[in-house]
Amino acid sequence: MTPQPSSPPLDPLIAVRNAYQSSLEISTAKGTVRSRAVQAMAKALKSHQDDILEANTLDLEMSREMAVPELLLEWLKLTPERIQNTIQILQHLSELPDPIGRVMTANFQVDQCQTYSQLMPLGVIALVYEAFPDLGAIAAGLCIKTGNSLILKGGSEASHSNAAVAQALQFAIEDAGLPLDCLQSLPADQGASIRDLITQDRHLNLVIPYGRPSLIQQVVRQSTAPVLKSAMGNCYLSWSPSGSLEMVRWMVLDSHMSEPDPVNAIEKVLIHPQQNPSSLRMLWGSLREKGFEIRGDARLVAEFPELRLAEDSEWNQAYLDRIVAFRTADDQSAAIDWINHYSSGHADCLATESYQESREFALGVNSASTYINASPRFYRNPKRGDAIFLGMSNQKGHRRGLISLETLTTTKHIVQGTGPF
Repeated sequence: MTPQPSSPPLDPLIAVRNAYQSSLEISTAKGTVRSRAVQAMAKALKSHQDDILEANTLDLEMSREMAVPELLLEWLKLTPERIQNTIQILQHLSELPDPIGRVMTANFQVDQCQTYSQLMPLGVIALVYEAFPDLGAIAAGLCIKTGNSLILKGGSEASHSNAAVAQALQFAIEDAGLPLDCLQSLPADQGASIRDLITQDRHLNLVIPYGRPSLIQQVVRQSTAPVLKSAMGNCYLSWSPSGSLEMVRWMVLDSHMSEPDPVNAIEKVLIHPQQNPSSLRMLWGSLREKGFEIRGDARLVAEFPELRLAEDSEWNQAYLDRIVAFRTADDQSAAIDWINHYSSGHADCLATESYQESREFALGVNSASTYINASPRFYRNPKRGDAIFLGMSNQKGHRRGLISLETLTTTKHIVQGTGPF
């Protein structure tokens, strides 16, 4: 009979201390042991799928009664397909090379010594997230694979789902012989606030907030531990006069296909004042057929009264919905300046047939990633390459860009010598 996991501590201080002690143990576990644990997590999700879906149904019913926004309901909803996708991600993670212990040449040398760098676990990581009960499992896989402890702090709207997912994962971790406290889930409805967790900076090494901008801002303001900000939506597309209508249409539509979490969804499009009106109407009609609402700035609304006016405050805010706002920019320089000022700064795009424009855009836009004639669509489990991504970071602090295994590591410099003899 599988032993029952212990109940998670309700006191964040105790949880973080226990996670820290477990991190010392898991950080020295062999890569094969950690990989087997991630594989066991995938199997546990599969065997507990019915229990997880039942808990999720209860969360959905309670959330609807409490008038939780439709956006969160979509994020909250689990289906057999979403669980299967999470299982595949964990299976892929278990097969990836072990990132811990990877040795790299140091950029300095010491006389009579061998100097090198090595990737090491961060220690204790906290994920503070809204809805997305499957995200806790993916974060757990990334953390166990990299030898880190993880504390999950989900929202009250997903309390039953999060508990069911965490319990299944804890069964797997215990069966794999790893310390149970390397994965803990703090109940959302039993006293401990987000602030109580993210101010435990003595042993907490990183906080990752995931959800609406209001949650991200709350964590950034309150945390005394380092924060790795994630970003969603408010990505810009600059449509050059040389860029094709079909290219723009495909980039916008494909970027929204990563739902339910529209990490890299294009929500704003900058166009030249002389853009062909018939091309604009064709694009807007095509987007409306797919369920999008189209908005425009004052210049466009004056010319096309059927558009809804986008308020000034909207240009630097994420819609997180099927809404695209269009704005005129006199030239590429103006477009780059506007993007650098108003974009969320994690993924911005250009449609052009000019090599010079593409180089100016790629170097001039101050974002974590730029896409030239390519869809910025976000994939957690890309079809090609050895990588799994939790999300996208738009900051220049701890790490920037796609949040992957290496993002959850740090570097240790090792100098090994024989002394002066």
